[in-house]
Amino acid sequence: MNNTIRLGRLAGIEIKLDYSWFVLFLIVTWSLAVHYFPDIQPGWSAATYWLIGIVTSLLFFASVLTHEMAHSIVSRLQGVPVRDITLFIFGGAARISQEPRRPRDEFLMAVVGPVMSLALALGFGLLWWLSRAADTPFHVLTGWLSGTNFALAVFNMIPGFPLDGGRVFRAIVWSVTGNLRRATRIACTVGRVVAFAFIVFGIWQILTGNWANGIWIAFIGWFLDNAASQSYRQLELEQALAGKQVREVMSPCPAVAGGLKLDEVVDRAVLPSGERCFAVLAEGRLVGLLTLRRVTAVPRDEWSLTRVDEVMIPLDTLHMVQPTDDLAAVFHTMTAENIDLLPVVEDGQPVGVVSRDAFSRFMHVRGTPGWRHRHAA
Repeated sequence: MNNTIRLGRLAGIEIKLDYSWFVLFLIVTWSLAVHYFPDIQPGWSAATYWLIGIVTSLLFFASVLTHEMAHSIVSRLQGVPVRDITLFIFGGAARISQEPRRPRDEFLMAVVGPVMSLALALGFGLLWWLSRAADTPFHVLTGWLSGTNFALAVFNMIPGFPLDGGRVFRAIVWSVTGNLRRATRIACTVGRVVAFAFIVFGIWQILTGNWANGIWIAFIGWFLDNAASQSYRQLELEQALAGKQVREVMSPCPAVAGGLKLDEVVDRAVLPSGERCFAVLAEGRLVGLLTLRRVTAVPRDEWSLTRVDEVMIPLDTLHMVQPTDDLAAVFHTMTAENIDLLPVVEDGQPVGVVSRDAFSRFMHVRGTPGWRHRHAA
């Protein structure tokens, strides 16, 4: 979700558009203008088909946004913050910064999306019925939007996590077992089975000649499988981090002067230490972070002309943490804000850095036989 366009805020929630959305928008518009509308209503001009296709696509994505807004509003009513909503190639996604606290909250947050899509289907269906006397563009597009929103409601209730139906299923299992981790594992397993069924059906469609739908269905299955696997890994990580402190995963972060040239930093600090992140100091004060990515983004022949403080990440744009901070809370912050690195500061002085890679290393070490044996008691 890094490649996004910010559209603004709606009810206090930031709305973003991923670049992949344009691919789906073009596919939907082309399909409507070239195939669907000409097939059911021949005789209109090409310009009319394309105009209706564009308007219908925009209203469809407005419907998807309404679906996600329903999730978001109910989430906030349950005390679960919503960071933003992003429209992308598979529809939309509301990004929440924490798991629901109770099965009831999860159920309400999940089921409201399909209910909203069903309400939109009924609303567009009523407009379609009221305009049935004439085969106008309005009548045709409301009919398509009604059927599509109904299909969206049904599709989202498939019990494949992280679809809405999968989250409803997880809420039920969570309520029965009283264990969120177990419920998530069961829901993710069912979700992967559903995803595999999508992939198999997509392949069968390709082999029978319906290659366009087949590729799309298989692609959706692949996406759902990855999403289910990632959701469970994230929950495992969050529970493993409970009770841990930042000092347990932070890495060294050597200090460099902000006035140094990049070639000097590479020769004196990067190559000898092998580190990828450096605290930038000015008159003994922390003023920013210099990452290897920032260095390599500058052309090699400009290193001798570029100072560290010209390419560093300024301190006022960074969220600083302390060695004793709760590691699970820091992980939530980095995930919600899409942050790769955080400086660790103690008594105003940099003592290290915590990165996303640190969490992966933590889980790897935690999963080794030696670690499990030492912590079995």
